[in-house]
Amino acid sequence: MKERPLSAVSPNQSQDLAWLLRGLGEEVPVIRGSVLLSSDGMLKASDGFDRATAEQFAALASGLFSIARSAGTKFDGSNDVRQVVAELKESQLFIAWAGFNSVLAVLARSDADPAVVGFEMARLIKSVRPFLDTAARPAAATGRADRSL
Repeated sequence: MKERPLSAVSPNQSQDLAWLLRGLGEEVPVIRGSVLLSSDGMLKASDGFDRATAEQFAALASGLFSIARSAGTKFDGSNDVRQVVAELKESQLFIAWAGFNSVLAVLARSDADPAVVGFEMARLIKSVRPFLDTAARPAAATGRADRSL
């Protein structure tokens, strides 16, 4: 398979990352839909799904990714997860680390070649990784008001 370079992403471009996912779907037509999410399950971008389905898919991907991290901590000595793959009856599910606090999840048809899907996901992630990062959430306030006057 000949590797084609992806165009670089400029930091000045819009934070709408759905176009990246559309490009992935165009490169790999067996992809039914994809989502980019924060590692805690918040939807950042999607392609191929309506909003409600994309949010459900993001939550599911976050849960599976978290389970894989727990398994890695327990059995592998590290919570680093490269990819989670699930083979369903009519689909294949791919979930991959996509940068700081970010995860890319792809739903492909059952006839998809896992090597091609995984390769194209990795290529996308590698080419734009800094732009996929999700900033850490600020610590929650304690709820106590400052009463010093």
